[in-house]
Amino acid sequence: MEKSVLDFVVTKTHNLMNAVSCSAEAKKAAEDWLSAVGTDKEKEQTQKYIAELEADIMPIDGLINFAKSEMGAKVFGEKAKDVLAHAESIKAAGAKFCDCPACTAVAAILTKKDEMLK
Repeated sequence: MEKSVLDFVVTKTHNLMNAVSCSAEAKKAAEDWLSAVGTDKEKEQTQKYIAELEADIMPIDGLINFAKSEMGAKVFGEKAKDVLAHAESIKAAGAKFCDCPACTAVAAILTKKDEMLK
């Protein structure tokens, strides 16, 4: 992987890990990938990391449906309606994914997917 791509992905990976909205699975995959960089496990861990990121990123319609749900009401509390309104607004503006800090970091990393797999 080119150094500029590696530096970008490492930075975004740290952003992901520090995001309050980062899932435990994504954080573990990020830690495993960072530990494997520069080793003979890097390619394998890169593939696993990308698969986890693709599974974890929240499509905007998923966020909208979640914010409308009973579980969304439990998670977001009185902010559920605000989250729903925000999600609908960013969808109308063309967003494909949630724009929370974790999903934003994941989306940025996935823009480098092809270069990561070289």
